[in-house]
Amino acid sequence: METMSAQKHLNHKQAQMNILAFWFLIGAEIVVFGCLFGIYLAVKSLTGQGPTPDELFKLNEIMLSTVVLLTSSFTCAIAVYFLKLSKKLSTLLFFLITILLGLAFIGLEIREFTLYVEEGAKISTSAFLGAFYLLLGTHGFHVLFGVIWISLLLVQLWLKGINQETAPKLFIASLYWHFIDVIWVMIFTIVYLIGKV
Repeated sequence: METMSAQKHLNHKQAQMNILAFWFLIGAEIVVFGCLFGIYLAVKSLTGQGPTPDELFKLNEIMLSTVVLLTSSFTCAIAVYFLKLSKKLSTLLFFLITILLGLAFIGLEIREFTLYVEEGAKISTSAFLGAFYLLLGTHGFHVLFGVIWISLLLVQLWLKGINQETAPKLFIASLYWHFIDVIWVMIFTIVYLIGKV
């Protein structure tokens, strides 16, 4: 009976309207990231006196960030599975793991940027580096926003349980989390893998 009730919360008319509005937001985000990718691709060869992508990127370190963020997408999916089963504690646990992995990703990205700056690869060094930091910084901000958003929703879930108010919000936040993971896969492919070629 609880399982049907959790699914019912996600099928509620207001929840469906919120999900539709969310897809419009994602459409706008796709435009933003599309522009950032376009800028990056347009200027990636403009390295000036700075390092080229091939000289700068260390794929083994970037791979760790990728594994961490993709694992967070998996734990987020498990959290939604338990959300649909109305399993409050399991939902909390897997969203909490998602948050911790998101924070680990942000820490790894800050470490990466710090190492680059210490090597002299600053945002003002070249057009390539300016576009690189802008693209990755924007993505990192989105990860941080997702961490804060899910954290606030978990407090609400802890206090109110799985209901018509909390279930749709957590579901929408999970869609957002998967979106920023997809953006990371594109960054990893376009910026790092192609940058090493």
